[in-house]
Amino acid sequence: MHHSDFVHLHLHTQYSLLDGANRINDLMEKAREFKMPAIAITDHGNMFGAMEFYESAVKHGIKPIIGCEVYVAPGSRLEKSGVKGISEAAFHLLLLVKNETGYKNLMKLVSLGYTEGFYYKPRIDKELLRSYGEGLIALSSCLKGEVPYLLSRGEKEKAYLVAEEFKAIFPDRRFFLEIQENGIKEQTIANKGLMEMATKLDIPLVATNDCHYLKREDAKAHEVLLCIQTGKTMKDPDRMAFTTDQFYVKSPEEMIKAFDYCPEAIKNTIEIAERCNLKLEFGKYHLPHYHLPEGQSDMDLYFEEEARKGLEGRFAVMNLSDDQKEVYRNRLEFEIEMIKKMKFPGYLLIVADFINHAKERGIPVGPGRGSAAGSLVAYAMRITDLDPLPYNLLFERFLNPERISMPDIDVDFCINGREEVIKYVRDKYGRDNVSQIITFGTMKAKAAIRDVGRGMDVPYSEVDRIAKLVPNTLGITIKDALKQEPRLNDLYKSSPQVKDLLDIAQALEGLTRHASKHAAGVVIANRPLVEYTPLYLADEEVITQYDMKYIEKLGLIKFDFLGLQTLTLIEDALKLIKAVRGETIDMTKLPLNDEATYRLLSSGDTTGVFQLESSGMKDLLKRLKPSTFEDIIALIALYRPGPMNMIPEFIDRKHGRVEIKYEIPELEPILKDTYGVMVYQEQVMQISQAVAGYSLGEADILRRAMGKKKADEMAKQKERFLEGARHKKVNPKKAEKIFDLMAKFAEYGFNKSHSAAYALIAYNTAYLKAHYPVEFTAALLTCEVSNTDKIIKYIGECRDHNITVLPPDVNDSQRDFSVIDGKIRFGLAAVKGVGAAAVDIVIEERGKGGGFASLLDFCERVDLRKVNRKVMEGLIKCGAFDSTGAARAQMMEGLDRAMEVGQSLRKDTNAGQMGLFGGAALKSTTDFNLPDIPEWPENIVLANEKEALGFFITGHPLARFSDDIKKLANASTVTLSEMADRSEVRVAGIVAASKEINTKKGDRMAFITLEDLDGFVEVIVLPEIFKKASHLFFGDEPILVKGNLDVGEDGKDENSEDEGNGNKTPKKGAKIVASEIMSLTQAKEKTVKAVHFKINALGLTKDHLVKLKELLEGYNGNCPSFLHISIPNTGETVIALHDGVSPTPALEEGVEKLFGYKAMVVE
Repeated sequence: MHHSDFVHLHLHTQYSLLDGANRINDLMEKAREFKMPAIAITDHGNMFGAMEFYESAVKHGIKPIIGCEVYVAPGSRLEKSGVKGISEAAFHLLLLVKNETGYKNLMKLVSLGYTEGFYYKPRIDKELLRSYGEGLIALSSCLKGEVPYLLSRGEKEKAYLVAEEFKAIFPDRRFFLEIQENGIKEQTIANKGLMEMATKLDIPLVATNDCHYLKREDAKAHEVLLCIQTGKTMKDPDRMAFTTDQFYVKSPEEMIKAFDYCPEAIKNTIEIAERCNLKLEFGKYHLPHYHLPEGQSDMDLYFEEEARKGLEGRFAVMNLSDDQKEVYRNRLEFEIEMIKKMKFPGYLLIVADFINHAKERGIPVGPGRGSAAGSLVAYAMRITDLDPLPYNLLFERFLNPERISMPDIDVDFCINGREEVIKYVRDKYGRDNVSQIITFGTMKAKAAIRDVGRGMDVPYSEVDRIAKLVPNTLGITIKDALKQEPRLNDLYKSSPQVKDLLDIAQALEGLTRHASKHAAGVVIANRPLVEYTPLYLADEEVITQYDMKYIEKLGLIKFDFLGLQTLTLIEDALKLIKAVRGETIDMTKLPLNDEATYRLLSSGDTTGVFQLESSGMKDLLKRLKPSTFEDIIALIALYRPGPMNMIPEFIDRKHGRVEIKYEIPELEPILKDTYGVMVYQEQVMQISQAVAGYSLGEADILRRAMGKKKADEMAKQKERFLEGARHKKVNPKKAEKIFDLMAKFAEYGFNKSHSAAYALIAYNTAYLKAHYPVEFTAALLTCEVSNTDKIIKYIGECRDHNITVLPPDVNDSQRDFSVIDGKIRFGLAAVKGVGAAAVDIVIEERGKGGGFASLLDFCERVDLRKVNRKVMEGLIKCGAFDSTGAARAQMMEGLDRAMEVGQSLRKDTNAGQMGLFGGAALKSTTDFNLPDIPEWPENIVLANEKEALGFFITGHPLARFSDDIKKLANASTVTLSEMADRSEVRVAGIVAASKEINTKKGDRMAFITLEDLDGFVEVIVLPEIFKKASHLFFGDEPILVKGNLDVGEDGKDENSEDEGNGNKTPKKGAKIVASEIMSLTQAKEKTVKAVHFKINALGLTKDHLVKLKELLEGYNGNCPSFLHISIPNTGETVIALHDGVSPTPALEEGVEKLFGYKAMVVE
C-alpha cells in the first residue's frame, strides 16, 4: 500500500488535559484513513497517554512515535522566583523518541519536570536536555517555543543564539525548526524568520499543525473545553481561546498544499518518522527482589520452608485428625509446586513480608480479599486468615497453572496504619522503586453536560434539569440517554440551545478530565521506576504517569493497599473491651456458630455491621434468617444487581417452602450449601470438573469465557463440555441444560473466595455487636466522628437500644468515645474547634492533678494559650463542665473573669511567688463566684450543644414529636437512600439552615437543610411554595415537607471507583423538591378527628377549669374538642367546647401538669 507523504508530528491527545480533544482510537482511524505510515503523540508536559497511543497505533498498523511537548524554563528549572506568571515560566519544545535510549531519557526528563522543576507547569531546562538529550529529536515547537517566540517579537539576535544552542544540544540533524500554517498573523512572521534562519544556520525545517482536535467542526467544542479548563465561559471576553479553527488533524493533501512553498518541510516529516523506531516489550515480568534472610540462598527452598512451617503453625490451633492434616498437606504441596512452576515464590514472600510486618506492628489486616482467599499457601503464610478448605475455595481461581498470569493479591489494612505499611515497603525496596499509581477521571455523560453548561454560561437550573434526565445507569452515554429518555430527546429536538449543549457535550464526553492518585494501587519494581514509567506529582507525592492497566502490561508488579475503616472499628472495639472488661479477644479464634450472632443477624439489627447495614440488606436478613456461615457468604454474593432475582427462591429453599432438586446427583455436593442454587464462580468450575471431566485449570478458562460471552469461544467450550459429559455417561440433554444454566449464571456469578473473606469481617462485626454492644457502638462513633449524618444515625441507634450517650466531660472524657459504667461517653475530640493539642493538655493535666473541681480550677491549671476562649466556650456549650455542678449559663457569663483570675493564679504559681503574694491571690480566689443566674431554657441548651458538636446529644427538639412523626411521615433522612428517584415523600424535621436566593425572574426561593432524628436532607423550595411557607424556616417548630425525591448522582464522582467497604450509605446528592410545607402541628390537625380532655371529677375545682380554659386559648386550632368529666361508679358528662384546638405536645404537657395525670386524648 502506498503511504502518504506527510506525517503529523505535533499532536495533542485527550491526555493534554482539558486542552487536547483527540481520542486515541478515533485518531488512529483517521491516520489509517489518511494512509499515514506513522503518527506522533506530543502531549503537554506529560506521557500519560503514551502506552495507550503505542498499543492503538500498533493495532492499527501504524508506527507510533512517542514524544512530548515539554516546558523549558528560561533559566534554571530550579529558579522559581522573578517570573511573572505562567507566560514567563516556560517555553515549549517538542521532543520525539528515536530509540530505546531516547524513550528512557524522555521518561527521565518528563519526570524531573514534575519532581524538580514544577512551577505553574512541569519544567525542565537546558542543563537537563544536555544530560538526557541522546536518542531524542527536538522540534522548535509552536509560537510558545523559545525560537519562534523571539522571532515573532523581533528579537532576531537572541533567537539565533538559542537556535544554535539547541543545535549543539541535539547534533547530527536532531534539531528541526518547526513551521506551521494556521492563519495566525504572528505565525506568518515567525515562519519567515524560521525559513531565513534555516538557511543561515543550516538547520532543517519541518511542517506541523499543532493538532488539538480531530475535525475542523470540533473547533467550537474545543473552545468550550478550554473554558472548562480555565473556569471561564464563552461570554468572557478575556477567556483563553485559539484565534482560528485550523488546529485539527489535517489531511496530507491539505498539509502539502499549505506548504507548497516549502516542500522540504513536508518531506522531513517522513525522514523524522523513519528515524524514530521504538519497540516496547510487554509481558516480561520485572519482579522486585525479595531479600532472603541471612543464611538463605535459594528462594524456592525458603518459600517451601515458610509455607510448610506456616501450615504446621496453623495446625496448632485447629482440631484436625491425622487424616485431615494429610489432606491439608497434600493441597499445600500441590500449591507450592504450582507457584514454583509459575515462578511466583518471590511475589508471595513479598506479600507475606509486608502483611506480617503490619501484624507485628499491631496494624489490623483484613482476613483476605479476592481470589487469594482460595489459596492454602496464602493461609499458611498468614497472608489470609480464612481457611479455604472448609468452604471449598479453589486455588485455581487464584492462580491457574494452565493460563499463567500475574497473581493479584489485594490487601485491606486499618485506615490508620495503611500509610505506615506503604512507608515500610518504600524503605525496604527503595523509595525510587516504589510508588503509588495514577488514575484518570473522564467526562461521563452527566459531568460532560454540567461542564459544558458552565462553559457555555447556560443557567445552572437549566443544566441541572437536563443532566438529571440522563438515567442513572452505569456507563451510560448521552447518545444512549437520548434513546432511553423521551423527555431528553424531546428537549433536544425542540430547543436549539439544548441541542447545541448536548452536541458539544457529546463531542467532549469521555475525554480525560483530570489525573489523581489511585485509591489503593502501589507498584514495586526491581529497579528505579523511572526506567519503566515516567513519574508525576500528585498532592506533593510522586506517582506513576502510566495507569494500572499499562503498569501491569509493562510487567511491573502492582499491589492494592486498601484502607478499610471496618478494621479500624474492630480494633477500637477490642481496645475498649480490654479496657472496660479486661477481656482479650482473638478475632481469628471466634466460633463461627455463635447463636447470639445469628440471632442478631436474623433480627436485622445490623446498623454498623460490615456489608449488612443497608435497609434492603436488613430486610433480607430478616427473611433469610441466616443460621450458618455459608448463609452469610451466599448473602453477600447474592445482594447485587443481577442475582437479586434469585434471592426469593434461595430463601424459600432454605426454609423448605420449595423442594431442592438437582439435575443430576453429581451436582448435590457442589450446590448443597447454597440449597441447589448456583451462586459462585467456583461452583461453575466444580460442575465442569464433576460433569465434564475438566481440570480446575481448564474450568477457570471456561469460567472466563462464559464471563466474556464470546460466541466463538463459547461454541468451542460447549462442544468440549458435552464431549466430556458423554465420556462421563451424563445424559446429553441434561448436560446441555447444565451448560446453558452455567452460561446464564456466569453473567452475574460472584467470586466465593472474596465473598467468604468479606463474610468473615461481617460475622466478626456482628459478633462484637451481639456480645459487646456498648463497646462496639462507642468504637463505631469514634470511626465516624467527622461524619455528622452517621453520628446522628448511631446516636438514634443508641436511643433505640437504651444505650445512654453522655456528653463530653473534662473530668471523664478521653480523646475518643469511651465506655463508663455501661454508658458511652463522648470524646473531647468530638467538640468543634477543640484540636488535638488542647485535648492532650486537658487529659495530661487531669492525669497529674486529678479532676477539675470548678471552671476556675480548670482555668488555673491548663495553659489558656492553647486551650483558648473559643475552646472553652465549646466545652461549656456541649456540657463538658456539667460535672463541676455549675449551670452552663453561669459559666458562659463568668468565663472571662474565670480565665483572668485562673491565669493570674497560674502565673503566680509558676513564678514561685505564693509566699510573698499568697494572701492577695487567695483573696481573689475566694472572691470569685459565678454569676447567680438561671440555667438556659431547654431549647437554648440544645441549640448550644448542636453548635458545639454539630448535633444534639442530651435531647432532641423532635424527640417529643416522635409518635406524630411516625404517623405523618413516610420516610426519614436515612430511608430516603432506599427510595426510587421522583418518589413522593413526606419527611418531618426542623430547619437546621436556610439559604434564600433570587431567581432570574426576581422571585425568592430557598434551599433549606431539614434535620430529623437520623440526619439531614436538602430541600429545594421553589418560589410558589416559598411564598406560603417561608415564615416556617425560622425558629424551632418542626415542619412536614411533602415533595418529590431527587436522588442526584449518588454524591459520588462519576469517574471514581468505590474502594470502600461496600456498606450502602444515604445518597449524599439526594434532595427533596418541595410541593407543600406546613408545620407539624398543622399536619397533625389534618389527621386528627377530635381532641378529648378526660377529667376525673374527684378533686376537680373551679380553678382547674378556669386554668384549663386559659390554657386552651393559647392553642387555638381547627380540631373539635370535648371535655369529659367522669364521676367514679356514676357516669360521664361530655361537653363540646366552642373553640377548636391545636393538639401540640406542649398543650398535652400543659394539661398533664395542670391535673397531674395524662388527661388529653387525641382521636
